[in-house]
Amino acid sequence: MRKWWPLVAVSLGTLMLLVDVTIVNVALPDMAGDLKTSFTSLQWVVDIYALTLAALLLAAGGVADLLGHRRVYLVGLVLFAVASFFSGIAPNAGLLIAARGLQGIGGAAMFATVFALLNSAYQGRDRGTAYGVWGAVGGASAAIGPIAGGLLTESLSWRWIFFVNLPISVITVALCLAVLPGGRHAAARTSLDLAGLVLFSAAAGTLTYGLIVAGEHGWTSTSAVVSFVVAVVAGVAFVLVERRVAAPMLDLGLLRNATFSGSLVAGFFLSGSAFAGLVYSSIWLQSVLGKSPIMAGVIGGLPLSVAAFVTSGVGSRFLHDKHPGRVIAGGLAFIGAGDVLQGVLLHGSAGATAPVPGLILVGIGVGMGMPVLSSAAMSAVPLQRGGMAAGSVNTARQLGMALGIAVLGSIYTARIAAYFTHHSVPRADSAAHAVAGGQGPAILSKLSGAARSGFDQALRGGSVSGLSAVMLVAGISAILAAVVVVALIRAPASEAAPAFEGMEKGGDEQQARARAAGEDRAVGEPV
Repeated sequence: MRKWWPLVAVSLGTLMLLVDVTIVNVALPDMAGDLKTSFTSLQWVVDIYALTLAALLLAAGGVADLLGHRRVYLVGLVLFAVASFFSGIAPNAGLLIAARGLQGIGGAAMFATVFALLNSAYQGRDRGTAYGVWGAVGGASAAIGPIAGGLLTESLSWRWIFFVNLPISVITVALCLAVLPGGRHAAARTSLDLAGLVLFSAAAGTLTYGLIVAGEHGWTSTSAVVSFVVAVVAGVAFVLVERRVAAPMLDLGLLRNATFSGSLVAGFFLSGSAFAGLVYSSIWLQSVLGKSPIMAGVIGGLPLSVAAFVTSGVGSRFLHDKHPGRVIAGGLAFIGAGDVLQGVLLHGSAGATAPVPGLILVGIGVGMGMPVLSSAAMSAVPLQRGGMAAGSVNTARQLGMALGIAVLGSIYTARIAAYFTHHSVPRADSAAHAVAGGQGPAILSKLSGAARSGFDQALRGGSVSGLSAVMLVAGISAILAAVVVVALIRAPASEAAPAFEGMEKGGDEQQARARAAGEDRAVGEPV
């Protein structure tokens, strides 16, 4: 039993950082009321975590190569715990957003070292078993997040979704010090692409900020336009730096490989289309339909998570000999169909369970496509770039989540505003932003008589109209991405590794060959 303690230490950290991607969703209405915050602030509470994960994941792997994987994992754990504490005590939205960003930095340090720690702790069959258990933990986090968030928010306070990380962090740190092997890899890096890190972070951050501001103040507002210009300049500068630096954060030459590029496209749209819209589903369920945080977590998260978990288990048996590109594209098609079905079923009289059939289809798509994304990318690049390939896919996934929340939030608010304008709601634009931020009940409480009845009808109709538009856009995006993935990842099955082969074998052969090539780092992939 002692040999599995390193797996427990790594899995506990993974569970925390992945649960915190979704645990916030069901607490958003309570946060909005308690902190008296705006819809823009709510978006940033969710977005900043995914954004810092995306921006720092590849760089964190380079830091771990320099300083040692256990050391960086421990620093990430401590930073994550400290940030969780400050998130829990945050007196206003600004401090909460800053603390969530700090959480993302700690999460990136933990996330980037997972596979390296498992590789150093296990070999042979044990490594395959460890990967399988770790993957199951990652899959379970999708279900645990909304339900745990609902239970803690309803029984205690939204602040406890962060405080609960503190005892888990203490236990995990103690385990890491006792059971994880220390030291650095023999092939540790000697430099860090700091310029690439800064420029990529600037490009991703200003692009996300511009999208959120555009939804609030318009696409031609000065702040939005300036943000987009800075994002473009930083993006171009990042490309120029990566082409010249000796040890780039991302080897741009890999993008010439169609399979690798297709994997990045798949990762970006898979996360954005499957998960970004759930933020607005949670707001609708609680602030419009009056569901409790627990019920919002069960209705909005459990069908997707269960379907994904079952599909990934069945898929390893029936899809193992299929071309990974077709498996991934099929997953995106299911996600698109599920989102479109939700968009169709959501109408003025829709009840809380209306999205469930679509969520099940989305879960099937996630279970098909998610487990094989990194293995598809890694199989397409030189072995010594395997870690970079896996990390790039995970970066694309987190970036898809962050940008998806921003874009879909703009659509959600704009559609509600259009509905309110059509139904002559006073100050339609400001009312739409308040409703999108979960403040519908607060507006209703200030009205009475016919005014209250009229706004209640508009609130229900506008919210479901906005959510329907969000799901339709997400669904169409996933279907188009599936077409692109089929076009890009088109190597014949005889030349490609089976979709689930890397998961079954635990990656032994590839890791051994990577060590011989001078690089034994792989960045972990969540399910």
